[in-house]
Amino acid sequence: MSSTHKAEAKPPMRDALVAAAFQLFLERGYEQTTVDDIVALAGVGRRSFFRYFPSKEDVVFPDHERCLADMTAFLALSDPAHEPVRRVCDAARLVLLMYAENPSFSVQRYRLTKQVPGLRAYELSVVWRYERALAAYLRTRYAGRRDGSLRADVIAAAVVAAHNNALRSWLRSDGRGDASATVDHALGYVQSAFGTPTAPTASPASTPPAEVRPAIVEDPGAVGADGDVVVVVSRRGAPLWRVVQEIETTLGRG
Repeated sequence: MSSTHKAEAKPPMRDALVAAAFQLFLERGYEQTTVDDIVALAGVGRRSFFRYFPSKEDVVFPDHERCLADMTAFLALSDPAHEPVRRVCDAARLVLLMYAENPSFSVQRYRLTKQVPGLRAYELSVVWRYERALAAYLRTRYAGRRDGSLRADVIAAAVVAAHNNALRSWLRSDGRGDASATVDHALGYVQSAFGTPTAPTASPASTPPAEVRPAIVEDPGAVGADGDVVVVVSRRGAPLWRVVQEIETTLGRG
């Protein structure tokens, strides 16, 4: 099959259906637009519509299935060398890339979704699926650790919350500004809170200074024949949870 034939066999009809749907949504309103209206404007039959979209709601979110598949594949290609929190943050950035591919369409969809309760509920179900994909990956990485499943769920929820907060901010600005920088800033909070420190790769402005530096000191005489003493050097004002987290990591319990 030639590359020209492949290009003709793909998205033109799908894109035409999406364009027709949004034109009608803007002109008539979402609730007042039917699938028959969409296919009539696009010049295709109903069977063609349902070949691409199971429902009218799906035409509003045409790329989420592809993005979810890409995210799942990205996480499946991970290896133990990848720091897990950084990895799920990178996976979340795939969603941002999907939105940033077509800012005007993304802004249109954001406005439409705000107006239609059914679409908001649909979008929440999509977001939940992204969160479950991130949590599933983290559970495999934290398997066997204390509170591994809990940690996985909390981090996945934090990644989604940070990403969506930044994404909505960008959409409210009508897609102006650097969406990647906004999302990176938000995800930086998640990485600093839950991630394992790695060799510095970011600028000092985006990477918070080390607050806690624990070390194990072998001192059987102080705590018994098989005990360890943990000496913690902490920046004044460091949050207690951070101190506990670093101690657990040092002891291999994190």
